[in-house]
Amino acid sequence: MTTEKVRVDKYLWAIRVFKTRSQASDACDGGKVKLNGNTAKAAKPVSLGDKFEIKTEARKWVIEVTGIISNRVAYSEAIKYYVDNTPEEDQTAPKQMAAIFHTGKRQSKIGRPTKKDRRSIDGFLEGDGDGDE
Repeated sequence: MTTEKVRVDKYLWAIRVFKTRSQASDACDGGKVKLNGNTAKAAKPVSLGDKFEIKTEARKWVIEVTGIISNRVAYSEAIKYYVDNTPEEDQTAPKQMAAIFHTGKRQSKIGRPTKKDRRSIDGFLEGDGDGDE
């Protein structure tokens, strides 16, 4: 734990809310990070007891600063520097949607036919000529 001043973007990167520091900085500039109810600039120093509301693509965070950290550490260490006060519905809702909509894979039995399906469709469309007519 350090007593030096740490920028908001560096702190959010260090506690693993964002993958890169530039993503944290962009989120601050885009108004996705609120510090004690007001939009936070990336260069603002973080203090003990500060409360953040953060909107990321993955989920919404509501955290309270319990320790200042300037270097990125393992997740098991990083969680010691904040308290996650995020409501339960904000933690789970995006994860359920992401599993269905954002994986990039199609759902089973939907979309393009398999090779076997295509052959049976081709056979049906061509017709045998021996049908019961």
